[in-house]
Amino acid sequence: MSGFDPIVPRARLGFIIPSSNRMVEPQLQHYCPNDVVPHFNRIGMTNRHRAPLDELTPHILLAAELLGDAKCDVTVLQCTGTSMSGGVEKERDIISEIEELTGKPAASAASSLMDAFDALEAKKLVFISETPQEGHDRKLEFLREAGLEIVSDKAMGLGGSDAYCSTPPEYWFENTRAMRNDDADAYFISCANIRSVEVIPALESELDRPVITSNQAALWSALRLAGHRDNITALGRLFAE
Repeated sequence: MSGFDPIVPRARLGFIIPSSNRMVEPQLQHYCPNDVVPHFNRIGMTNRHRAPLDELTPHILLAAELLGDAKCDVTVLQCTGTSMSGGVEKERDIISEIEELTGKPAASAASSLMDAFDALEAKKLVFISETPQEGHDRKLEFLREAGLEIVSDKAMGLGGSDAYCSTPPEYWFENTRAMRNDDADAYFISCANIRSVEVIPALESELDRPVITSNQAALWSALRLAGHRDNITALGRLFAE
């Protein structure tokens, strides 16, 4: 490379995503700063692949190891339901195992969200999820175990991955706005496979509260774990923290 300067990104961020997910890649590629590179590895963890977190752990760790080959500075298990499914202690354990394996910081969709709520000093949430009631209730249990108060919640009951990723952003805007509750510190729209990220600024303006989504929080957390505090204004108040 004599006479040429090497091209080295400011950071490489690794994301382990469900095989069914169609939103993490385009959203993070769109919103990542130009000199930050997101990398992705898919494993089966939803739909027909759904299993207890203990059974998924070997697959998660292999995916993390392979992202390590790409010199990722941070590894994120980016599935909200999966990362919350074993409770708070199990979620912390899986992050620790990824960090021990890769020698780098790690996070999950759940830990990214908890850190986001903490940064915003948000203890009382309006919570909206994409799933039928059963999946919604599992996330509710995690949120309450983590010490959060849910002042209002709704399971939207969409019919699986095809519906999750094809439902337009306006759906999330209108349904979240309809749940306005001025007792809330923040609004949480759950799922890494939906198009809620696009309406964050409009909702924050309408509701006068921070709005947190799964992919927004994951990018915020990954950047900060990599040592960078970019303020991506299109992603709302969280990035100003």
